[in-house]
Amino acid sequence: MGHTYTNLLFHVVFSTKDRRPLIHDSFRSRLHEYLGGIARRDFRCAPAVGGTNNHVHGLLVLPADICVAGAMRKWKSVSSKWVHETFPAEADFAWQQGYAAFSVSLSNLSRVAAYIEKQEVHHRRMTFEQEFVAILKRHGIPYDPRYVWD
Repeated sequence: MGHTYTNLLFHVVFSTKDRRPLIHDSFRSRLHEYLGGIARRDFRCAPAVGGTNNHVHGLLVLPADICVAGAMRKWKSVSSKWVHETFPAEADFAWQQGYAAFSVSLSNLSRVAAYIEKQEVHHRRMTFEQEFVAILKRHGIPYDPRYVWD
C-alpha cells in the first residue's frame, strides 16, 4: 500500500482556568469560529465547536501525523494568544492545563456534532462539572474525584 489513509475523529473538551466564566457572550461565537479556523488551517477540520462561558467542546479531524496532545497544545495556545490580542480587556483569559479527548466513530459523528452545537441548551440542566464527570464515566475513564479538577 503506497499511501496512508486515516479518518481520526476526536471529541475534545477543555475549560477555562479554574472553570471561571471567562468566555463572554461578546466574543464566544468569534472564539468558536477562530478555533474552527485553526483546525482547518493546521489539522484537517473541526466539524463542530461549541461551549459555554467556561469550557469548549470540539469535534476534531486530525491527520495521521498530528497527535491529540500536539493538536490540543496548538489549539489552546494559538486561541489564547488571539483572545489576548483581539480583546485586550480579557487579560485574565486562560485555558486550564489539561483536556479530555475521546475517539468518535464515523457513525456517531452527527450525534456528537449535534451535542456540541447544543451546549447552551444542555447546560441549562447540568453544570460543566457534572457533564465532564458523566462523559468520563460514559467512556470508562477512571478518575479520582479528589484530583479531577486540579
